[in-house]
Amino acid sequence: MAKQKQEDPPKGSPAWMATFSDLMNLLLCFFVLLFSMSTVDAQKFQEVVASLQSAMSILPAGGASIGDGQLVSAGVRQLEFLDSYYNQKANSASKDENNTGNDGKKVEEQYKEESLKESEAMAEAIENQIEAYGIQDMVDVDFNAEYVTLNLSGAVLFESAQAELVKEAYPIVDKICLILKNYNKNIIEVEGHADNVPLIGSKYEDNDVLSMYRALNVANYIRKKTKGTIDAKYIKSSGRGSYWPIADNSTAEGRARNRRVEIKIYNSYNSNLE
Repeated sequence: MAKQKQEDPPKGSPAWMATFSDLMNLLLCFFVLLFSMSTVDAQKFQEVVASLQSAMSILPAGGASIGDGQLVSAGVRQLEFLDSYYNQKANSASKDENNTGNDGKKVEEQYKEESLKESEAMAEAIENQIEAYGIQDMVDVDFNAEYVTLNLSGAVLFESAQAELVKEAYPIVDKICLILKNYNKNIIEVEGHADNVPLIGSKYEDNDVLSMYRALNVANYIRKKTKGTIDAKYIKSSGRGSYWPIADNSTAEGRARNRRVEIKIYNSYNSNLE
């Protein structure tokens, strides 16, 4: 008797349905979880968030729903508040930037204040040395937040329309050099200034050139006298012509004051060569 062929068992569901069923189950669980969360109070919600944070790191610590209220039951309604939410965040960021700007201004003001204090202390010390050397009648001292200025009359240093130091000026500049040695890490700038009277019969083209050579000759003299103590790179010179008067050029007295050499000693806050 021939064996009967066994029938094949009925085929099961397609393989993709297993994956689809798993997905549906996961979605169901997810929405059930959301529904349960929609009815809890704020404290319980924060506990759930903390649990999710520690378990899966999907929310930042202390995360919460947008604005106040329930998460899911009002979720759709809260979408219309997204603009307000992000505007609040933007305003908060703007305030933080303004606070940072205010902090920057405070730092800048403090920097200027400390710089001014140093210049004031330098000016006081220099005035004491000038009095000790007995040249207080020939040198005026002033200061600001950047430097201390030693103002020397051009009549004391030079002959009319000339740029070479007169011999009578050597003792005065020598004593100034002794003072400058105390600031051998500070930038020292020598500026030449002139009145506005045109030069006649001078070997110098005009007051601009004259003031430049006067400043250069004083700077070179200081370099020579302070060699080994002050690096020459810290000493510089410039001519300002008649463009920075400190008195009225319409009077003889004013023109005499404008013919001058200024030695500026920059404080440590403003002596960066880089």
